[in-house]
Amino acid sequence: HSRNVGTISGKVSPVGLCGRTYLTRTAPLLARDEAFSFTGAGCGGCCRGREDIVRSGFDLWRIAARLRLPPRTVARAFCRGSIGRVSRLPVLRLAPLKEEHGNCPFLTGNHCAIHEAEPLVCALYPLAQEITKEGQVSYFLQPTRCGGQVIAARVGDYLARYDVPAREATDVRWAQVCMALEDTVERLDALFEPVFARRMQEKLWQALYYRYDFAKEYRPQLEENLLWLDGELKKLDGMTMRHRTIAKRDS
Repeated sequence: HSRNVGTISGKVSPVGLCGRTYLTRTAPLLARDEAFSFTGAGCGGCCRGREDIVRSGFDLWRIAARLRLPPRTVARAFCRGSIGRVSRLPVLRLAPLKEEHGNCPFLTGNHCAIHEAEPLVCALYPLAQEITKEGQVSYFLQPTRCGGQVIAARVGDYLARYDVPAREATDVRWAQVCMALEDTVERLDALFEPVFARRMQEKLWQALYYRYDFAKEYRPQLEENLLWLDGELKKLDGMTMRHRTIAKRDS
C-alpha cells in the first residue's frame, strides 16, 4: 500500500487520493546517493498545457502564505476541486488558464511566480515520490520530452536544491493521513445517505485544505484539524444511526 506523487509527461494517471496522482511506475527506485540525468531546456514547457498539477493541503498552505491570502481564497482563484474517483477524498488541482493555452496560472514568461512556494510535484520534477503506508519515502525518474542540455545530478543533491528534504516529514504525514482517511471515508460512504455524505465531504475539505491560517505553522493546525474532523465524522455517524432507528421504528 503506497502512494506516488508526480506527473507523467504526456500521459496523466487518474487522480484519486487527496493531492496524490496514481502513477504506474515503470522506472526503478533510486537511492539517495544514486546519479541520474535528464534533458531540460529551462523553457517552462513542463508548466504549459497542464491540467494534472495536484496540490496537497501543505502545498495550498505554502502558496497561501506566499500570497498572504486565506487558503480558500487561493483555491477558488487558482484551483479546481473534485472528489477522487477511487479514494472519495477531496482533490485540488491547479486550474490552467484557457486564455493562456492551458498554462499554469503562476507561469510568468518562462518562470514560476511562486517558485519558493511551488507545489511538491513541481519541485520534484522530473523525479516522482513514492510513500508507503509505513512512511518509507523513495524517488524515481519520470520520462521527459524536453530537449536542451543534459542535466546530471545525484538524487540527494537534486532534492536538497529544491528544499524537498525540509518538507519530507510533512509530506509523509499528509500521505499517511490520506491513506487512513481513504479507508474511513469508504466505510462511511457506504452507510451515509446523500445528505450526510455531502456534509462529510464539506468537513473533509475544511480539515484537509481550508481550515488553516497561513500566518501559523502548518503541522500543528493539521493535527488539530484531524482531531476536529474525527469528532465531526463521529457526529455524522451518530446522526445517521439515529435517523435509521427512527425510520425503522416508523416503518
